[in-house]
Amino acid sequence: MHAVTDKVLLEVNGSVAVITNNNPAKRNAFDDDMDARLFEILTELKGRPEVRAVIWRGVGEAWSSGRDVSVIGNNVTALSHHELMTRGHRGILQVFELEAPIIVAIQGWAIGGSFQRALLCDIRIAAEGSRFMLPEIGHGVIPDTGGVSRLYEFCGSGVVSDLVLTGRAMTAEEAYGHGIVSRIVPPDRLEETAWEMAHKIAASPMVTVKMARRVIRRLSESDVRSSMADELVLQTFINKSADFAEFKAAKAEERQPKYTGS
Repeated sequence: MHAVTDKVLLEVNGSVAVITNNNPAKRNAFDDDMDARLFEILTELKGRPEVRAVIWRGVGEAWSSGRDVSVIGNNVTALSHHELMTRGHRGILQVFELEAPIIVAIQGWAIGGSFQRALLCDIRIAAEGSRFMLPEIGHGVIPDTGGVSRLYEFCGSGVVSDLVLTGRAMTAEEAYGHGIVSRIVPPDRLEETAWEMAHKIAASPMVTVKMARRVIRRLSESDVRSSMADELVLQTFINKSADFAEFKAAKAEERQPKYTGS
């Protein structure tokens, strides 16, 4: 079934495709319809050989503030929690199947699952003042979109543990220092820079870009897939755990939780 929403847009301009997060009223937080539309767009791009580079941008104050916190850990669809995660993994892993590299142009916030999706793409550039965060543990769950594997590759265990376990924000400068983003530019230069990069890639021999990307991708793709398989099992366990039930109950009752580790 075709997802009907204008909150994620696709425009193809010659050899460059542009995906736009278009939910500025919620700082481009993703809902189920937006997820479905994003995955449809990725599927469509796999069948568009004329597309040689992809820009993924957002309108408004933030590239994406992640997912609406009111639905984190709560299944509001007919799918089981396990099925919902499986669909999400299958959908975003299409970024590895595209022949065209994806340049993510980030302004404002990149949070949670959206940040992780950006990490699975080829290149990330950031506007000055951008910030990055994985707040999932504060909502009783774990990051579950494969991004922790990429962060481990970039930052190592200590920095990843800090980000995941405390949920603190990371600045653009720190992200650049760890190689999470490859460039920091003034906000008014973000899109121009992304287009310059896309046109540079699109003008290169297609087979050469394809093979270079395959070499780079295979250095870490298997680790990402393995990590996502673990996340699928462990997040499902958390969703059914006593501690998660206590987390939700304590929040609803406005009291301190009493965790047992089970």
